[in-house]
Amino acid sequence: MPDRGGGPTGPRIRVGRPSRRARTLLMTLGILAVLAMLFVMFAGFWTDWLWYRSVRYSSVFTTTLWTKIGLFAVFGLLMAAAVGVNIWLAHRLRPPLSAMSLEQQSLDRYRMGIAPYKKWVLLGITALVGLIAGASAAGQWRTWLMWINGVPFGQKDPQFNLDVSFYAFDLPWYRFMLGFGFAAVVLALIAAALTHYLYGGLRVTSPGARATGAATGHLSVLLGVFVSLKAVAYWLDRYGLAVKSSDFKATGNWTGLRYVDANAYLPAKTILFCIAAICAVLFFATLWRRTWQLPVIGFGLMVLSAILIGGLYPAIVQKFQVQPNEQAKEAPYIEKNIDATRSAYGIDDAEVTDYSGKGAPDKKAEQRKAADSAASYRLVDPNVVSPAFQQLQQERKYYQFPDTLDVDRYTDADGKPQDTVIGLRELNIAGIPKRNWINDHFTYTHGYGAITSKGTGTVTDENSGTVGAPDFTESGLPTTGQLGKYEQRIYYGEKTQQYSIVGGPQKELDYEKNGEQTTSYKGKSGVDLSNPVNRAAYAVAFSEPQMLYSGAIGEGSRILYNRTPKERVEAVAPWLTIDGDAYPAEVDGRIQWIVDAYTTTNGYPYASRTTLGDTTADSLTNNQRAVVAQQNQVNYIRNSVKATVDAYDGSVSLYQWDTKDPVLKTWMKAFPNTVKPKTEIKPDLLAHLRYPQDMFKVQRELLTRYHVTDAAQFYSGSDAWQVPDDPTNKDNSAVPPYYLSLKMPGQTSQKFSLTTTFTPNGRPNLGAFMAVDADANSKDYGTIRVLRVTSTVQGPQQVQSELNGVPEVATFVRDMRGTDSDIEYGNLLTVPLDGGFLYIEPVYARGGSANYPLLKKVAVSYGGKPVFKDSLSEALNAVFGVDGAEPPPETTPPPGDGDTTTPPATGDAALKDAIADAQKAYTDGEAALEKQDWQAYGKAQEALQDALARAAEAEKSAETPAKPPAGGSDDKS
Repeated sequence: MPDRGGGPTGPRIRVGRPSRRARTLLMTLGILAVLAMLFVMFAGFWTDWLWYRSVRYSSVFTTTLWTKIGLFAVFGLLMAAAVGVNIWLAHRLRPPLSAMSLEQQSLDRYRMGIAPYKKWVLLGITALVGLIAGASAAGQWRTWLMWINGVPFGQKDPQFNLDVSFYAFDLPWYRFMLGFGFAAVVLALIAAALTHYLYGGLRVTSPGARATGAATGHLSVLLGVFVSLKAVAYWLDRYGLAVKSSDFKATGNWTGLRYVDANAYLPAKTILFCIAAICAVLFFATLWRRTWQLPVIGFGLMVLSAILIGGLYPAIVQKFQVQPNEQAKEAPYIEKNIDATRSAYGIDDAEVTDYSGKGAPDKKAEQRKAADSAASYRLVDPNVVSPAFQQLQQERKYYQFPDTLDVDRYTDADGKPQDTVIGLRELNIAGIPKRNWINDHFTYTHGYGAITSKGTGTVTDENSGTVGAPDFTESGLPTTGQLGKYEQRIYYGEKTQQYSIVGGPQKELDYEKNGEQTTSYKGKSGVDLSNPVNRAAYAVAFSEPQMLYSGAIGEGSRILYNRTPKERVEAVAPWLTIDGDAYPAEVDGRIQWIVDAYTTTNGYPYASRTTLGDTTADSLTNNQRAVVAQQNQVNYIRNSVKATVDAYDGSVSLYQWDTKDPVLKTWMKAFPNTVKPKTEIKPDLLAHLRYPQDMFKVQRELLTRYHVTDAAQFYSGSDAWQVPDDPTNKDNSAVPPYYLSLKMPGQTSQKFSLTTTFTPNGRPNLGAFMAVDADANSKDYGTIRVLRVTSTVQGPQQVQSELNGVPEVATFVRDMRGTDSDIEYGNLLTVPLDGGFLYIEPVYARGGSANYPLLKKVAVSYGGKPVFKDSLSEALNAVFGVDGAEPPPETTPPPGDGDTTTPPATGDAALKDAIADAQKAYTDGEAALEKQDWQAYGKAQEALQDALARAAEAEKSAETPAKPPAGGSDDKS
C-alpha cells in the first residue's frame, strides 16, 4: 500500500519549484547584485579617469592603463596557451587502452567523472592560470616601458663593456621574461604529467613500462625547454654579477664583481651554460631514442657541476687565494666600485680640500670683522618656531602651520636677498567649531595666506612686538607685507587631506579686508559633480551616499581631492620618487608648492646600493617629511625633475631639470609631453628653486666612505666618516642638513647653501664639513665642497656639551625655571671662518606668559671658546674678545684621538656633570627596562645613585643650578 503519511516518519512534504514570481524576484535580485558589483568596479575606474583628465594628465592614465591591459592580455594568453595546449596534447596522446590494474581501475572513476565536463575543466584551468599570470605581468608595466623606451647612458661597465642601459633597462625585462618562461614550463609540465597519469600515459604501480612512448617524448620536450631556460639563466647570471649585491667588510653593502666573482663565478657560469645546453639537447633527443637514460645522466651531471663548479670552487678560491691577501686581490674591483658609486650618485665631482679647522689665535680683530660677512646666521630655526607662528598668526582655530617650517630666499626692503622662514596658514579640519558634513566639506574648504619672517633675527624692540618672537615680514589675515599682492587662498597643501566640494550652491567661508566673507571657488581644478553619473560614482568611491541627494551640490559644484603636493605629483608621474619636503613659494602672484623629484634605478653596475628610507632619515623625519618610496633600494639617483603644484587651483607642472639624465629621457619617451623643457622655467620660479634635502642626505651618506678614492685606504676604512647625531635632540638620530647663506673658503660672496658636518667613524671630533651650492641661479649650482679637517677639532656634540658648561648657562636655566619656562636649543650652525669653525646656536625659552619659543640667548663658539650672550653681536664680540668684551677662558682641547674625557670637576661644573650623569643613567635604565635587560638596569640604577650622591655633595659647595641635558627642553624632573 502507498505510504500516505503519518507513522513514525511524519507527513511527507512535496517540494515543488518556486513560483514564477519568486523566480523573477530572485533573478532580478541577482542581476541587481551583479550590476552593483560592476558599478563599484566602474566607479573606481571612472573617478580615476575623471581626476587625471581634470589635471590634464589623461595621457599618463591611458598609457599606464593600455600598457597594463596589453601585458595582462599577452602574458595571460601565453600562459593559458602553454598550459592548455599541453593538457590537450597529453589527452590526445593518451593510450587507447589502459592497463588492467588496481591503479587504473581506481582512476577510471575520475576519468568517467571528468568525461562530461572535459572542455569546461580545460577552460577553467587555463582561465585561472591565465588570469594569475596576466595580473603578475601587468605589475611589470614600468619594466616594460623602460625596456621598450630605454636610451643609452653613454657609459660602459668595466667588466663586459656593455652600456649601463643594458643593466638598467634591458636586464630586468630579460629576467622577468625568463621567470615567466620558467613558470609557464613548470605549470605545463605539472599539468601534462597529471593528465598523462590520469589517462594511463604514466603509471606508478601498474605492471609494465612506467610511461608510454608518447608521454616520454612529450615530457622530455618540456624538460628540455626547462633546461634550455636554465642555460639562458646561467648566461644572464654572468651579467647579473655586475649588479649583484653582497656583503663585503670593506664597504658593508657591496655591488658588482669581486675577485672571486671574476675568477671563479664568471667562468663557472659559462661552463654551466654549456653543460645545460648539452643537457637540453639530450632531452630533446628522446623524441627519437625514447629513453631517458642519457638526459637523466646529463641532468645529474648538471646538478653535480652546479654544486662543485658553482659553489665549491668559488669557496676554495675565496678561502685559499683571496683571504690570505684580500687587499691586493680586491684592489682593482674596489677601484671600479668607487668610480661607479661616485658617478651613480653624482659625487664624482665633489671638491675635497684639506682644512686645518683651527683659526689663527692672533687675528681676533680680523676674525671678528670677517664673521659679519661669513654667513647670514639663521637665528630663527624653522624646526623650533612653528608654535610661535601658530600662536601669533593662526588667527582662527581652524587654521594651522606645519610643525617644521621652510627656508627660502626673498628680497628685503632694500632689494637685498634675505634668508626667510615661511609657512602657509592651512586648513585644520579638527579646529572647525561645529563638525558636520556640510562644514567639513563645503564651508571650510581652504587655508589663507603665507606667513614669513626674517631668518636672521627676531623682534628686538618692545614697540614692534614681543622681544625674541619672529620678526614677521608677511603677516595678518589677509596677509600684508613683503610679498605684495598674491592669491592667498590655499586649497592644496601638505595638511589638506580631506575632500572639499566647491563652486556650487553652498558658499565657503573666506576673508577680505573687512573680515569674514563668503566666496565661491573660481578655479578650474576638481571634477564636475553636476553630472549625475559622476555624483553616483563619487558617492560609491568615497562611500558617501549624501552626495547623491544633497541640495548643497548643484550646478558648478566640483570635488577637490588628492590635495597634498606630493600625492598629486606622484599620481601624474608614478615613475618618479618624491622628495620628503615640498616647500611653498610666492611666484608671479600665486603660491606654488615646489616639489623635488628623482629618477632612480638599482641597476647601475658596480655602484653600491642604499635604502632611501634609511639614508634620508634624520632628527626631523616624520610621516609628513618622509621620502616617498622610502623602502626602495637604489644605486643611481638624479634630481631630474622640478615640479610645482599651484596652491589655489592644484595645477601640476613638471620641468626637466637634469637634461642629461638617461632615465628621465627614457620616461619622457614613454610619457611624451608630460615633462616641460627646462627653458620654460620662469625666472621668478627659478629664484626659489634649491638643492633638495633628500638628494643631499643620500650623497652625504655615500661620502662618509666614498670621499676616499684610494683602494687600499678605502679597504682599511681608516678615513671613514659618519653623520653625527643631532646634538640638540635626545633620540640619537642624525643631524639634519641646514640651508644657510655662507662663504666657503676661497669664495668672495655668500651663496645659498645646504650644509652638514661629519665626524670620524666612532669618534666625536669634527672630521669634515660639507656644503653644496643650493641656489638654482648660481653657475655653481650643485657643486659639492668638502673641507677635510686635518687637526683635532671639536665636533658638534662636544661643542654642545661645552656650551652647556658655560657658567652663564646655569644662571639662565635657573632664571627660566623661576618663570616656569622650558629651554629649547635651535639649530647648531657650523660656518668655516679663517681656517677654523664658528659655531652659532640660538637658544629659546618657552613658557611663562608666552607659550611659544622666544629667542633669549645666542651661544657662539670658536677655537674651543664658548660664550653665551643676549645677542649675536654680543656673542661674536665676546668670543673674539673685541670692543671691550672679555675673551672667554681657554678650554682644554680634546685629546688627539677625540676622547672627551676631562679631569674631575669641582663646584658648579661638578654639579652640572653629576646632573648630566644622573640624566644619562635614568635614560639608560628606562631603555634597559623596556628591553627587560635586568643586568643593564641594575648597572644603570647604581650609576644613578652614584650621580645623585655626587650632585648632593657638589650642591653643598655651590648654589648654581645644573644645566639641562644637551639638546632638549629643560627637564623639570
